[in-house]
Amino acid sequence: MFKFFYHTLKKALSKTRSALSSRIQALLGKPWNEETYEQLEQILFEADLGTKCTSSLIEYLKSHLRTRAPHEIPEILKLLHKHTLLLLSKCPTPSLWQKPPHTPYVFLIVGVNGSGKTTSIAKLAYHFKQQGNSVLLAAGDTFRAAAIEQLDTWSKRLGIDLIKSSPGADPSSVAFDALTAAKARGVDIVFIDTAGRLQSKTDLMKELEKIRRTLGKVLPSAPHETLLVLDATTGQNALDQAKAFHAATPLSGIVLSKLDGSAKGGILLSITQEIQVPVVWIGTGEKQEDLEPFDPVEYANSLFSNE
Repeated sequence: MFKFFYHTLKKALSKTRSALSSRIQALLGKPWNEETYEQLEQILFEADLGTKCTSSLIEYLKSHLRTRAPHEIPEILKLLHKHTLLLLSKCPTPSLWQKPPHTPYVFLIVGVNGSGKTTSIAKLAYHFKQQGNSVLLAAGDTFRAAAIEQLDTWSKRLGIDLIKSSPGADPSSVAFDALTAAKARGVDIVFIDTAGRLQSKTDLMKELEKIRRTLGKVLPSAPHETLLVLDATTGQNALDQAKAFHAATPLSGIVLSKLDGSAKGGILLSITQEIQVPVVWIGTGEKQEDLEPFDPVEYANSLFSNE
């Protein structure tokens, strides 16, 4: 499984790795002075590792290379790999299970329109159904008729029931109906979609708070997970979205979609450091099975490869 995942993740990060490793390799043979460090800093920053992570990696390199010479590229990559793992280890470690710890187990899914939220919900639903769980979907993004239609299409394709209402309906009522139905039917897992508006953070916060309160009335511990779906191709915009949603509602994890189409895979590390929320799943393609659990070691291997 891990060899397959490493191959998949490595392929998904190929654009990022090419942008990083090839440019780092170009520094081979140059004297390691302040100018070289500035060049490396620029390379890391342009891979969307962000100011905070880039500074941390550069300072770590300086502290370890100050008394060592010569500084070969494999050594540089090895140190970057090591410090990446250290940074990722500071985030909480999510639990990945086949069967939920109790039922119904409720996932609240948030994210802006166009982030791949609906498709990610379908992939998650497919994954947990394949693990032997019964799953129910709730079309809580009532703001857009297209979102309801898209989730309806996925539910039929996957053979998973969907609770929906008409466009413009109160999303809290959809959440209420879905969780009530899940309890009555003995469903294991419920995925609740939400609107992807960020134009008004106040409205977003109120809407999410209302959904959470409504779920709590049906099942006091719900929602059990709140996952934010982010589009890896948007780079620093994804970081801004993560900060906004984390301020609006407590996040337990991140789903990073469209990683296969991005040269900005470094944004994953930047996001986890800025908001201290772990990446749990990554999207590596368009098919329903193109979703993988995030593995920090394989991420570091894929990002700073010496191949």
